[in-house]
Formats: sequence, C-alpha cells, structure tokens
Amino acid sequence: MTLTIAGLTAVEVLDSRGRPTLAVTLRLPDGRTVRAGVPSGASTGSREAVELRDGDQHRYAGKGVLHAVAHVNGELADLLRGREFADLAAVDRAMIEADGTPTKARLGANAIIGVSMAAARAFALLADVPLWRYLTPGGVTPRLPVPHFNVVNGGAHAPNRLDFQEFMIAPIGAPGLAEAVRAGAEVYAALRRRLAGQGFATGLGDEGGFAPEIDAPEDVLSTLVAAITDAGYTPGRDGVAIALDPAASEFYRDGRYHVAGESLTTDDMIARYEAIVDRFPVWSIEDGLAEGDWDGWVELTARLGGRAQLVGDDLLVTNPAIVAEGIDRKAATAALIKVNQVGTVTETLETMRLCREAGWAQMVSHRSGETEDTFIADLAVGTGCGQLKTGAPARGERVAKYNRLIDIEADAVLPYGLP
Repeated sequence: MTLTIAGLTAVEVLDSRGRPTLAVTLRLPDGRTVRAGVPSGASTGSREAVELRDGDQHRYAGKGVLHAVAHVNGELADLLRGREFADLAAVDRAMIEADGTPTKARLGANAIIGVSMAAARAFALLADVPLWRYLTPGGVTPRLPVPHFNVVNGGAHAPNRLDFQEFMIAPIGAPGLAEAVRAGAEVYAALRRRLAGQGFATGLGDEGGFAPEIDAPEDVLSTLVAAITDAGYTPGRDGVAIALDPAASEFYRDGRYHVAGESLTTDDMIARYEAIVDRFPVWSIEDGLAEGDWDGWVELTARLGGRAQLVGDDLLVTNPAIVAEGIDRKAATAALIKVNQVGTVTETLETMRLCREAGWAQMVSHRSGETEDTFIADLAVGTGCGQLKTGAPARGERVAKYNRLIDIEADAVLPYGLP
C-alpha cells in the first residue's frame, strides 16, 4: 500500500486558549480528505521541536502562524504532492530532510506535525482500518488507557498562586474505559461541590481543571482524597489514584525550588515528594524536578522509583536521543509522549519503542492549547501504553478525546488499564 498525496493545505485556526494554531487537510487522488488539528503547549521544555510563530505584534500579539501555514501550502505541498510513499516514515523523513534543522525550526514543527498526523490518517483510510489499528506497532497489543483527568490546575495553566501545575485523578481500578470516564466525571462533580462549599471559586484553568486559590499542594491533595470518597470511590490504585505534574522547571530559580513560599534544595524537594507519597495515594509524578537537574533526577529515581512512576516531560521532550540518555542514566521510569514535542508521528513511535524495550512506561499527553482533534486517543490505544492524560472531563476539546476512547471500546474488544 502506497500513499499518493493529491493535495495539501493548511489554515490558521484557534486552539482552546484562543490562540492561533494550524489545521492541515490532505487530499487523496480519489477525492477523499483527512484533517489534523495541531496542539500547542504553554509549559514547554527548552529542547522541544520549535513551534513557528510569526512574531507580528499587530496580529495575535505575535502568536500568529501564517508562516507555518504558508510552508504547508507552499514548500511542503510542493515537496510531497504527486509522490508515492511506501509508509509514514518516508513522508516524515522527506519533511525532516527538507527542513534541515535539528529542531524543525525553519519550516516549523507545528507545520510538520500537522502534515505527519494527516498522513497517518490517510494511511489508515487507505488500509480501511481505524487509526489506532494503523498505529499499532508489530508485536504490541492495543489497550484502552487509564485516563488521567486534570481536575485542579496551577502553575502556567491557571491564574492562581498554586505552584504545582496539574493534579490528576486516575481510575486505575475501573473495570473498563467507560466506567473510568464515569468515575472521572463523578469525582470532578464532587470536587466542584466540595470547593464551592469551602468558599473557593470554581473557575477553570487551561485544561478544564478548577483553579482555586490554594497555595500548598498538600492541601489540594487532601481535598482530592475527600472528593474521591464523596463520589463513592476508594482512593488508591484499587479505585481512583492521584497523579501529579508539578512542572518543576516553572518554579526552579537560582538552583532552588520555590513552592508555596518555601525555597527548597533538590534534596528538600525529593523529601517532600517522599512525604507526599507516604501520606496520599499518589501513584505517578511527572516533572518532579527541573529539566536541567539531571543529578537530582537520578537521586529522585533511586529514592522513589520503586514506589511511584516518575515521568519525564520537559526533561525528555519525546526525543529518542534524550530518552535514550535518560534510560542510560536511570533518570526517570517513564516518558510523557507529546507528538508536537518532537514534531513527527514516526519519531513519536520511535521514542515509545525505546521506552518499551527499556521497560519504561509511557503516558500519551495533550497540550494546554488543544483542538477537537482526537489523534492522541488513537495513539494511546494503538501503542498499548495504558496511559493517557488529556485534561478534565470538561471542555469540548478535552472531552472529545475521552469520547473517542468510549467509541473505540464500543467497537473493539480490547483490554483496559496499565500493561
């Protein structure tokens, strides 16, 4: 099966934060089309593939993406149109070579990933299989992932004083995907009632979680445990567990971590996480330390890796070479997977392969700026990683991914949960 691209176009659209992003449409010779919406992050690692922005302060405060759109409509369309491609890797390789930079900075990672996602959909369409099935690597069993619902937002995702960026609930003990989504929605509703009852505002952050004016992360965790219980679930891995994404690079300054008015050393920060895991049903911690604190990550993994999943995001940026370094240094036990962070679907799948072979877990992730595109839901299922985070069980761009998982569960008999 080969892919011939008859047409390739992009337009500037809005993401869920009201900022510009791209939507890419690929047309097949028979007239059928596929479309991909490109996600965009707020909390970003310094070594991510480069998202191309226009810099014109008279349009969207410099955030426009007309140059990236022009690269899809011009250079990339000219490069790919009319050629036969044997597989997705060939499409992605052609774009990487044409860009010619290590970070996709010339054409823009946002332009390249939009084409890559659309091409993956086109291959699935030609094969007459669901996208998740097309994305399943050889020897891997597809799996419905445990959804990780971001129910409290802080850090770069909310206008409050909470330093930790994401507090998630994970229905690990649910019997299936639809029941996991129900648990997430019911705990979310119980949390709203509890926060309102305590006099906190229940406005939402970028990813649909509540953004209360709470300073200490431990106070949020106590409230989450109470909300899980209020909703009739058991806090912990047998029921609904908790996952954290502190996004520590955002509060790391001058060699110290600044949390709720305290200035902490790396050792202090690790000790705080140990105390949190002792006290609360926290099963996973993402970006617990800053992206440049490699020695700290090694120590964190040595001290806590046997008790909690330790996920690298800003540290690893879905980059195969950096993930290989992390594996070699034992500086985490899992990688967060964001397709736009590395810039092609092929490289994303390569990163996930490295993780599987090393015994590392993977958690597929959305970005703070999302569209209604559900690509990552299929990616999580097809790769069998067992974990997906895509925001609260609220806001259309987040719920679309969870609803896509429900549809997949209804159409196919697949296992649910962590591998």
